[in-house]
Amino acid sequence: MPVEFRDLRWAIAASQHRSLRQAAETLRVKQSTLSRCLRNLEHKVGSTLFERTNGGTRPTIQGLEFLDAARRIVGETEAITARLKTHSRGESGRLIIGIHASLSAGNLRATLLEHRQRFPDVDPHLVDGTGDQLISDLVNSAIDIALVAEPNPRWNDKSLLVWSERVVVALPEHHPLTARNVVHWGELRQETLLLSQHGPGPEFHKLLISKLGASDPCPVLRHDVSLDRLLTLVGAGWGMLLALEGATGAVYPGVTFREVHDAEGPTRLSFRAYWRQANGNPSLRPFLDLLRERYPDLSAEPGTS
Repeated sequence: MPVEFRDLRWAIAASQHRSLRQAAETLRVKQSTLSRCLRNLEHKVGSTLFERTNGGTRPTIQGLEFLDAARRIVGETEAITARLKTHSRGESGRLIIGIHASLSAGNLRATLLEHRQRFPDVDPHLVDGTGDQLISDLVNSAIDIALVAEPNPRWNDKSLLVWSERVVVALPEHHPLTARNVVHWGELRQETLLLSQHGPGPEFHKLLISKLGASDPCPVLRHDVSLDRLLTLVGAGWGMLLALEGATGAVYPGVTFREVHDAEGPTRLSFRAYWRQANGNPSLRPFLDLLRERYPDLSAEPGTS
């Protein structure tokens, strides 16, 4: 005859209280019901588990061995159940986030830190790439969500406008332009610019063309390395580098940052969050709720998501 999970819990309660009356009160059952359950349990296992006296109910030697195993079973089962519940609510598990820019400062860093504080049991895994690479990863279900600068015409599923970041230029510390509070696009025309093939590098090249009005507006040196390596090259005097304000939180020897302006003021790139509506990862929904809370979509109809 199978032993039920309830039988284990009630036997543990009886051993803790050493009194069927007190155990029954704790379990909110009748004492006769608890007593009958324990006798049925003893019949199922074929052994006397409790010694019943006028002074109370105490486990036998066989009962102590049985209860030790029962506690392990109940504890492990309750732990698994709790983990499954938190996972189904998105409070645990893994979330793969595609990022497009530096997170040493700015909204991306703040968003990831707040998510970590709210959901410490969620394991965020970050994937870097260009906008097109991250959109391809989304299509192939390799990532759960992508945070990408500038609208992507290839995407026809869910998206949310989140934040914008100012465009800055990283200058060698002794360059004459460091004497200015801001740098204008036209002042970059004769400068050598380093351009990464990662992150928002393609967007920066489009900006150069649109702002300076030529397909080759200035000397551009493309490198297939990460942002921190390019900033090291800037400090060594190899050239300038366009970046976003999120990159300004770290200090690089010999590097000075300045905002890049046009006639209307600072140049900004907008970021959007992209995800598949059919994504079944429970950890995605709380992250989306956090994004909507921090960056509400004012263009959406009230009550829509």
